[in-house]
Amino acid sequence: MCLSMFVFSAVDTQAKYLTQIFDPFQVVWMRQVGLFVGVVFLLLWRGTSILKTQKVGLQLSRGACAALSASLFIVGVSYVPLADAVAVTFIAPLLVTIMAALLLGEYVGIHRWTAVLIGFAGMLVIIRPGFDSFHPALMLPLIAAFLFAGRQIISRFLSGIDRTETTVAYTAIASTILLSLPLPFVWQNPQTQSEFLLIFGMASMAAMGELLVIKALEIALAVVVSPMQYTIIIWSSFYGFMVFDQLPDIYTLGGTAIIILSGLYTLHRERLRTRQKPGKPAVK
Repeated sequence: MCLSMFVFSAVDTQAKYLTQIFDPFQVVWMRQVGLFVGVVFLLLWRGTSILKTQKVGLQLSRGACAALSASLFIVGVSYVPLADAVAVTFIAPLLVTIMAALLLGEYVGIHRWTAVLIGFAGMLVIIRPGFDSFHPALMLPLIAAFLFAGRQIISRFLSGIDRTETTVAYTAIASTILLSLPLPFVWQNPQTQSEFLLIFGMASMAAMGELLVIKALEIALAVVVSPMQYTIIIWSSFYGFMVFDQLPDIYTLGGTAIIILSGLYTLHRERLRTRQKPGKPAVK
């Protein structure tokens, strides 16, 4: 999981750089095509049986969430520092808690609701609405976080129904088709060798990052490896400084710390809940 965060931060850095040359929607499509190619090879190897699903609508919805969240994040990151955009998306695990309570009927006690509220306070510290430093483009990664949380909720619905490779295949195919729709209006041919190398690197590393996350979740429980996702802020800050000469300010760092602590506490309560033995009071 740590390695995947390192890879994804490199992908985001390449995407941000490429938005200076290409339309953001073209960059998102080029980023996604790596996973699509991987799924094509998977279909050739395993056959079309992996496309058998009992929940076609949910699978396609997950792909739509993936396409829209990636698009909004890339468009947003083309305007704001990389670390700021990444920090805002840290609210996603807390959004999953809310959606799980509202849509899945999971019980969320006072401890986790408090953590969610504190996490949202941290997000407001980063965005600072109403202040001169507020950048409207920061709302795009925030909406992307909502869509990402929705994608996670759909994954919970699908767990135990469809295989992991089925979900990955539908997500790759549906998102790539959706992202291809605006291409005729924004497409610009790459011109230089460096542009081709950046595109290839971004696409292949995006696919690699997805596979690393899947492997991490196969090896260990989500509540164990999920906290490692927060390490992406380290690499995002590093790449942001090295490539774009941008560093997060004190408000971004403070708000990020608040969100991370809230998220870690929520994961801690989730770990206690999953370990709860029958006959004992439920952890709230």
